[in-house]
Amino acid sequence: MRRLLIANRGEIATRIIRAAREFGIESVAVCSEADVGALHVRMADAHVVVGPAPAAKSYLNTEALLAAAAQVEADAVHPGYGFLAENARFAQAVIDAGLTWVGPTPDAISLMGDKLGARATAQAAGVRTVPGTVDPLPDAAAAVEAAKDIGFPVALKASAGGGGRGIRVVTTPEELAAQYPVAQAEAQAAFGDGTVYLERLVEPAQHIEVQVFGDGESVIHLGERACSMQRRRQKVIEEAPAPGLPDQVRAAMCEAAVALAQQVHYRGAGTVEFLYDPQSQEFFFLEMNTRIQVEHPVTEMVYGVDLVREQLQVARGEPLSISQEEVDPRGHAIEVRLTAENPAFNFLPSPGVLTRFRMPGGPFVRVDSGFEEGSQISPYYDSLVAKIITWGRNRDIARTRMIRALEEADIGGIETTAQFLRDLVDVPEFRSGEYHTMFLEQYLARPESATAQ
Repeated sequence: MRRLLIANRGEIATRIIRAAREFGIESVAVCSEADVGALHVRMADAHVVVGPAPAAKSYLNTEALLAAAAQVEADAVHPGYGFLAENARFAQAVIDAGLTWVGPTPDAISLMGDKLGARATAQAAGVRTVPGTVDPLPDAAAAVEAAKDIGFPVALKASAGGGGRGIRVVTTPEELAAQYPVAQAEAQAAFGDGTVYLERLVEPAQHIEVQVFGDGESVIHLGERACSMQRRRQKVIEEAPAPGLPDQVRAAMCEAAVALAQQVHYRGAGTVEFLYDPQSQEFFFLEMNTRIQVEHPVTEMVYGVDLVREQLQVARGEPLSISQEEVDPRGHAIEVRLTAENPAFNFLPSPGVLTRFRMPGGPFVRVDSGFEEGSQISPYYDSLVAKIITWGRNRDIARTRMIRALEEADIGGIETTAQFLRDLVDVPEFRSGEYHTMFLEQYLARPESATAQ
């Protein structure tokens, strides 16, 4: 591997460029016409413009990306996260073009990307899944009958969905019958697959995920992350390890994640997500993400392992550089996703030019960003401006360090969630670690919340 095409943009592109440079690998950025002056473009050794601003015509354009790889004579492709990272057809197209795909096999992506297939695979590996259907629902009547056995409320989900999208919660048979055709149409439009299924709604619950890594032969885990601080099923804050998780549950969850990854001979970085009920101490498999996660830095901070470097190493055909016995957690890490949104106006997007952009520093503070002063925050893409990660030898030190880091951040030209996040990490529920997936929505509805509408 000598020249790596990065089929992504923003902070994950800069993250991959840095790892490649340490490996002595040349990096080639792709960009839309809107991103020609972006930081990841200037950091890379070369770049190729792959289309106009809309992602469908640039970052999601398989033909343009493969043509770019051929143009610069790249021999490998890293998809990052989002865009085409979990697209099995794109992965196969990269391989068919004679290039190295930095990720799991297309078969693993396809199997685990299909939620029904993933549920069946989990069950085959002896991993407990959320009670629900195992076959596609042919019509609304079948959905209503299945829900009677599962018990309301239920979540109607797109089999090809992901990232919190393609989910509708229903509480009655009448509501389910009405929502079924709508959910099916939305799934078809968003994912090109109208298959839907049902799961029992487990709420309030905690969202816990386990980082796994395989080389096609062996699989290890690098502990778990707590991802329950969510708004509209999108993660806002993540931390590792998960606060308050009993040791026996942690061990069982990590063991289940490894068993699932071994079931598909997994290669590369992956994340196995679970729903956890603190009252019963039961956990259920939710889904598997066959890519590097946005929140991977908290695991890197706690375990001292460069996950992107491991991705490159495994893609080159080398074994993992670390064994399970060598996995040694230390301290606690917290990550916040600082976005270009206005919390005072229902998180309305706030694109524009960064007239000021001073990020925090100091001991054990990490900032991953694809922007700098003068950068344009485009309305065409995700609103993530930066990930701020803090580490401490215990959770309270990491948390108070995060407060200091967010107070230090100075951003001008756009509205951001910096103050909102600073307040959030200091609420009693976050201080205690006793929060769940519905907490943030409930917090935002409180009269005393600065962002309550």
